[in-house]
Amino acid sequence: MIRLRIQVAHWPRRALVLTDTPRPDCDTCEGFGGIEHPYGDHNGEYAGSDWEPCGCWNETRRWFLMPLPRRPRWLRRRTDNGCDPGGPDSYSNEPPF
Repeated sequence: MIRLRIQVAHWPRRALVLTDTPRPDCDTCEGFGGIEHPYGDHNGEYAGSDWEPCGCWNETRRWFLMPLPRRPRWLRRRTDNGCDPGGPDSYSNEPPF
């Protein structure tokens, strides 16, 4: 049985897609969609993880619904230096007056 949800995809362009989701009652992956296998380096330290997808879910099963419009250039939130207006570069500890 397919469990569908609506998701926003960002590549190659923003769009709404209908995607498959993992079975929440799956005994193999417990609803996560796969099994993580952490591995270590020659010293025994954590070096990363491999992901083995579960058979209850196909992460490549997607149906395109509709493209999302791009924001007009005048609506994009950027300042003269290219940073977001609320970002760390806009902070000032000087009084406003």
